[in-house]
Amino acid sequence: MNSTNFYSTTQAGDEWQSIAQACVETFASDLVGFNLGFLYVTDALADDLGAILDYFKTQTGIDHWYGSVGMGICGTAIEIYDEPAISVMVANVPDDSFRTLPVVAQDLSAMLAANHEWITQHDARFGVVHGDPANPHVSQLIEALANTLEAGFLVGGLSSSSSDTHPQIAESMCSGGLSGVLLGAEIPVITGLSQGCSPIGPKHIITEAERNVLVEIDGQPALDVFREDIGEILSRDLSRVGGYIFAGFPIPGSDTDDYLVRNLVGIDVEQKLVAVGDLIESGDPVMFCRRDSDTARADLQRLLDNLKKRAGDTVPKAGLYYSCLGRGRYQFGENSEELKMIRDTLGDFPLSGFFANGEISHNRLYGYTGVLTLFL
Repeated sequence: MNSTNFYSTTQAGDEWQSIAQACVETFASDLVGFNLGFLYVTDALADDLGAILDYFKTQTGIDHWYGSVGMGICGTAIEIYDEPAISVMVANVPDDSFRTLPVVAQDLSAMLAANHEWITQHDARFGVVHGDPANPHVSQLIEALANTLEAGFLVGGLSSSSSDTHPQIAESMCSGGLSGVLLGAEIPVITGLSQGCSPIGPKHIITEAERNVLVEIDGQPALDVFREDIGEILSRDLSRVGGYIFAGFPIPGSDTDDYLVRNLVGIDVEQKLVAVGDLIESGDPVMFCRRDSDTARADLQRLLDNLKKRAGDTVPKAGLYYSCLGRGRYQFGENSEELKMIRDTLGDFPLSGFFANGEISHNRLYGYTGVLTLFL
């Protein structure tokens, strides 16, 4: 797939050499001026990512690559899981219009100091980043980076793999933290997020909490409020709520009713407690949400229609898409239905991305969402 200044392809096969060769053969023979690449591989190729990166650098002449590994990858109207596969996109963008974010495990200060002048000169407020799910500081790093860039906005995802291997690319191989690329204002983009859940009850206030355990909500035992929201039928057999009902935490100050979705990790019927997959505090808002295919499809269509309206008469040159592992084939269907929805609404254009262990949008780490960025 190609458009002005962008090429992309997504290929699968038996071993990385033939897959990478097939990718390169789909590009124009002349890549003069192309200087930026995004590279994603399925976790079957996680151990080969360094060799794959070297191959693409040699064959394309592009030195600046960014990417990671996923349990699924995506391209234009295609999703690939459970087999060796590569998704790659290359771009011809203005010289000096981007800067590498080397992997950072805890402290951003050195990177920001080294690039302060460039960030200011290029009004750089947008970044594509990849994170290590094993790093306990990654959520704080995302927030700190976005907030340090004035009105900063990040997109991306956490690496996903069936093994403990979570390699990233930030020009060279890296791991263990947050890495990626900052884009200057010379590269116009628009982006949006689609939730995979919908609220099933009103917004509540946590009145007592202990670490990740809801003790009281609105002054009542947490489980009583939970039962009331999910309804009588589900309340009869709480074992059925796993993977279907989630906790949602509205983001203070959001003008889009945005919220973070977190798993339910335990229910104590005797003490009427509900445990969630994140630290919480008294005074935080909370609501309960339902995850299903109809909800996911409807909200993705809302996002696509909104992006199409925002783009106006401008046809997207390319896109990056980061979706949750729990979406894709599980919520939309086996035949690449999630990515086909993007194509059907916005048209054919180069696209690359992967299915993540957490999605990054603006200054937050999300779950069960899809994050789409369009290059205009």
